[in-house]
Amino acid sequence: MTFFIDGGAGQLAMPTPVITPTRRGAIQHADSGKGEVLLALHGGVGGFDQSWLLAQALFADLSAWRVLAPSRPGYLDTPLATGRIPEEQADAYAALLDMLEIDKTIVAAVSAAGPSALQFAIRHPNRCEAVILVSAATGALSVPVRVLRRLRMVTWLVRIPGMQAWLRRKALGDPRRTATRSIGDPAVLERTLADPQAGSLFLALQESVMTRAAARLPGTRNDTALLQVLPDLPLAEVRVPVLVIHGTADAVVPFSHAERVVRQAPKARLCGIEGGEHVVLFTHLAEVRAAASAFLAGVLDADHQSSTVP
Repeated sequence: MTFFIDGGAGQLAMPTPVITPTRRGAIQHADSGKGEVLLALHGGVGGFDQSWLLAQALFADLSAWRVLAPSRPGYLDTPLATGRIPEEQADAYAALLDMLEIDKTIVAAVSAAGPSALQFAIRHPNRCEAVILVSAATGALSVPVRVLRRLRMVTWLVRIPGMQAWLRRKALGDPRRTATRSIGDPAVLERTLADPQAGSLFLALQESVMTRAAARLPGTRNDTALLQVLPDLPLAEVRVPVLVIHGTADAVVPFSHAERVVRQAPKARLCGIEGGEHVVLFTHLAEVRAAASAFLAGVLDADHQSSTVP
């Protein structure tokens, strides 16, 4: 797989991931670049590769960033025991920062990573400069029956010898058809796939889902079970700046999840994308990048000013 967008002079090539032992357990992660640290957290059916994709999608120029892209617990080569609930996962992120001698980080999270990102901001406020949430769950989520059935079916299918490879060939053989599961609007689908960067990123996401699919399922099942019974997060305790990017037509994580954060977190602001679905990260790439860059420019400028005040 390639998660380096052709022509992206300001992008970072993803290095080979490593596994780092921490006091909370082993964590697989990719780590590259120099500068401000961005901890990127993938969603369901993910892994370090999708964390890397999140960073690539959020910023057209990563040359001034150090990107830390872990596999969350239960995904690929990070054991589920490293952190089953959002609080434990947040502590695992802090433990990884300790091992890498990183003091502070900006956190970006997509979809199912939302609760652990917010818990990191709550539990480790001195380590968290800001949070960017993209299509993120921020409370209990009613998972559609069709999604649960598909998850059970895939769990069963990947146990059959050779089935993972067959499913991957089938999905990659007709990427446009596969994409219709995520992008319902035909015009938006065509526009996204025709865009050199958005299309490349989105197709890379589809490819990643079908690569080592079985190793992505323990975390996916864990996230799915947790989200259905997730207690209310103490969002008023999130004291750092938060940017919430969410499509108003998201059928996976309703727009109300974004509104909840903006209503309760003191420093949260909303970038609502009218008509956007769950994958606005790709379908509205330019709009997402503009919002993220403007938000962090303000955050980093404020940090610089506060650090120079005598």
